[in-house]
Amino acid sequence: MTGNETRTTAVEAYLRGLQDRLCTLFESFEPQARFRQDLWQRPAGGGGDTRVLADGAVFESAGVNFSRIEGRTLPAAASARHPELAGRPFLATGVSVVVHPRNPHVPTSHMNVRYFEAGEVCWFGGGFDLTPYYPRLEDVRSWHQAAADACAPFGDDIYRRFKKHCDEYFYLPHRGETRGVGGLFFDDLNSGDFARDFALQQSVGDHYLSAYEPIVTRRKDTPYGTREVDFQRYRRGRYVEFNLVYDRGTLFGLQSGGRTESILMSLPRQVEWRYDWQPEPGSPEAELGNYLRPRDWL
Repeated sequence: MTGNETRTTAVEAYLRGLQDRLCTLFESFEPQARFRQDLWQRPAGGGGDTRVLADGAVFESAGVNFSRIEGRTLPAAASARHPELAGRPFLATGVSVVVHPRNPHVPTSHMNVRYFEAGEVCWFGGGFDLTPYYPRLEDVRSWHQAAADACAPFGDDIYRRFKKHCDEYFYLPHRGETRGVGGLFFDDLNSGDFARDFALQQSVGDHYLSAYEPIVTRRKDTPYGTREVDFQRYRRGRYVEFNLVYDRGTLFGLQSGGRTESILMSLPRQVEWRYDWQPEPGSPEAELGNYLRPRDWL
């Protein structure tokens, strides 16, 4: 094996194992629902393993997607940030997760860890973020503590940098608000030390499990009614707006000829828009607005 092949094999082994662990975790909350596995091939090179759980008791939908694709020319969504690599063949592999719970008191969550190669150049990216509808400060703080713990072995400033990047990336300028309460986001990670960068990516992936599981456990049995479901579906519209207008991962997948069903698995099953709707001042729904701006949660 070449150096690139050895690195790619190690990364892919971790990602496939992470996908299995995530599916096991989510299924542990479900009395009956299980993931459907969909193995697919990409005609231009590569393929993936999409797993989707639908209509569960706890999760309305959960998608855990592994992909490894190859191509002759780096797509515009990636080459725009790497103009010096435009036109080169590439390899991209990663795991992406989006979970839309049934109970409006359980936040939506997203995680992605990915690895790119273009010629001899390689880099990592990823992170995780939380999108609550009825936020609890306890949940937001524990989420960010897990994010800080993931970064701690790699430098005192890593969490602060990745959190800031997350706040800036998951932002809807046309709404003037963040998508949720943030977490971590990093891109173009290539310090020159492959082992360190790979270990950081693994730490982020591993800490997502420990960050999200206790929040689901705490909130999944909270009573709710039609009012909370209506608000959840309305706020899910913001999630759709971000993913279809701004998300670079969605753009990269579509531009690279990826599998459309797998790329769009992030979209919620039940969502609605209302014209110029505003929550009643002082209501639990209005409280969400206080969380949709960057702050030091710790």
